[in-house]
Amino acid sequence: MTRYVVGVDFGTLSGRAVVVRVADGAEVGTAVHEYRHGAVERTLPATGETLPPHWALQMPSDWVDVLRHAVPAALRDIDPADVVGIATDFTACTFLPVLADGTPLSDVLPAEKHAYPKLWKHHAAQRQADRINALAAARGEAWLARYGGKLSSEWQLAKALQVLEEDPAVFARAERFIEAADWIVWQLTGVETRNACTAGYKGAYQDGGYPPRDYFEALHPGFGAFLDKTDGPLSPLGGLAGRLTAEAAAWTGLPEGIAVAVGNVDAHVTAPAAQAVDAGQLVAIMGTSTCHVMSGAALADVPGMCGVVADGIIPGLYGYEAGQSGVGDIFGWFVGFLEGGADTHDRLTELAAAQRPGQHGLVALDWHNGNRSVLVDHHLSSVIVGQTLATRPEDVYRALIEATAFGTRTIVETLETAGVPVTEFIAAGGLLKNTFLMQVYSDVLRRPISVIDSEQGPALGSAIHAAVAAGEYPDVRAAAAAMGKVKRAVYTPDEAAADVYDRLYAEYRQLHDHFGRPGGNEVLHRLRELREEVAQ
Repeated sequence: MTRYVVGVDFGTLSGRAVVVRVADGAEVGTAVHEYRHGAVERTLPATGETLPPHWALQMPSDWVDVLRHAVPAALRDIDPADVVGIATDFTACTFLPVLADGTPLSDVLPAEKHAYPKLWKHHAAQRQADRINALAAARGEAWLARYGGKLSSEWQLAKALQVLEEDPAVFARAERFIEAADWIVWQLTGVETRNACTAGYKGAYQDGGYPPRDYFEALHPGFGAFLDKTDGPLSPLGGLAGRLTAEAAAWTGLPEGIAVAVGNVDAHVTAPAAQAVDAGQLVAIMGTSTCHVMSGAALADVPGMCGVVADGIIPGLYGYEAGQSGVGDIFGWFVGFLEGGADTHDRLTELAAAQRPGQHGLVALDWHNGNRSVLVDHHLSSVIVGQTLATRPEDVYRALIEATAFGTRTIVETLETAGVPVTEFIAAGGLLKNTFLMQVYSDVLRRPISVIDSEQGPALGSAIHAAVAAGEYPDVRAAAAAMGKVKRAVYTPDEAAADVYDRLYAEYRQLHDHFGRPGGNEVLHRLRELREEVAQ
C-alpha cells in the first residue's frame, strides 16, 4: 500500500491542505479554503462594533471550516484509507481564551471583543509589552535575554495581560488560554496538548518553566492565574498528540484513529520542508510578513530576536527566530492606492525592474506594521526619504522592496555579530513568485539564495511531522531528507548592484538607528500618540 499523510497550514486569510506521499514527499493533492471572516480588523462580526486601532482577531469557526472543506477536496484523487497521519501548523502568536472543554469563549460571549482569538498581527498590546519588558529588566529576569531583551506585543503575555486589564470579566471567565496551533489539534483529537515550539517562542517558556508567579503578580494583581490557565506538559515536535476522533474523521473524510501530530508554528515547520535541518541554514518564509528561522549549535543572546529555544525547530539544536511584521502587506498597502490589483503588482514590478539600483534616489524604512526584529517596537511607522515631484509609483514600489531586503540584512548581520553564523539563506513563501524581488534580496544580502521547491512549504512541513508521528520515519531529520524539497543557489548576487546596495544600506541603517533606537528622534512615537489622541 502506498501511504500518504496530510498537512494543513492555517494562514492569515485562508487554510490549505496538502496530501503528501510518505516515501518521497510527492504532493498528490492540494486545496485552499478562504476564511469567511478573513482577518477581523475593523468591526466585530457579532455586533458591528468598531474595533480600536491595531486590533486583529479571527473566528474559530473559520478554522474548522478548513478541515471540513480543504481536506476533503485535497483527498479527491486518492483513497483516504491510505492516509496514515495528519498534522497542522498555525500563524503565531494566535491566541484564544476557551472553556475547560475547549469551547472558544467567543462562542459564549460573542459581544465581547476580548473573548475572540487575537491574531498574530494584533498590535494593540504594545503598552502591556513595554511594561512586561521594563519589569523583567528591572528584576533581572534571566529569560528576557532569550528574546533579545524585549518580549513582543504579538506574544502571549502581552495579549493576555491586555485581556486582564481591559476586560477582567473575560479573563476570569476564561478557564484556559491556548495557542490556535494547539486548539485545532484539540478539535482533531479531543485531547488538550501544548507544543514546545509555541510555548517557547510565544509564551516565554524556558529551561523547564514559565516566568515566576510573583513576576506575573507584580505586573498586575491576579495575573498569576494566567499560569494556571496555561499549565500542562509540553509535547515535542513530531510527537503523537493523539488519534483522529470520529467527529473529526467525519469533517475531513479521513479514517478515524489515524495519527495526529503535535501542533507547530507555520514558519518553524517550514524548515524541514526546505531540508534546513543543520546549524546555520536560515529559512525566510516570505509572505504578508516574513519570519526568519534557523538552528544553531550553541546558545547565544542575540539582540532583538523573537526567541531562541532549545529543540525549538530541530531536536538537538537551538532554534532562533526573528521576523519582519510587514513585507507583502507593505506592497499590498501601496498598490491599494492604485487601481488594478494583481495587474498593478505585475506592472510596477516590470517598471521597477527596468531601473538601475539607486536610480530612484529613495530610501525607505519597512515599518508600516511596526518592527518585530531587531528593534521590537510596534509603535514605529515607516519613513520614505528622497521623494521629489519627479518620483513615480514604480520608484516607491522598488524602494519598498529594497527596504524589506535591508530589514532582512539587518537581521542576518545581527545574528552573525552575536556569534550565530548564517551558512545558507533559503527562501520560502508566496513572494518567491516575484523573481525580481528575489534578485534584489540576493544583491542586498550579497549571498546566494536557495529556494524551497514547493509552493506549500508549511503544509509540506506539517506533512513531514505527520509522517514522524505516524511512525513512518524515526525523526524529523530522516523524514526531511526523504520528503523535503529545495533548489540550491537559485539566485546569486550581481556584484555591481551589490556595491550600490551597500551604499543605500548604509543610509538605511542611519535612518533605522535615528528613528528606532533609544536616544534617537522620537517623532514616530509622538505622531502615533497624536493620531490616537485625536481619534478618541
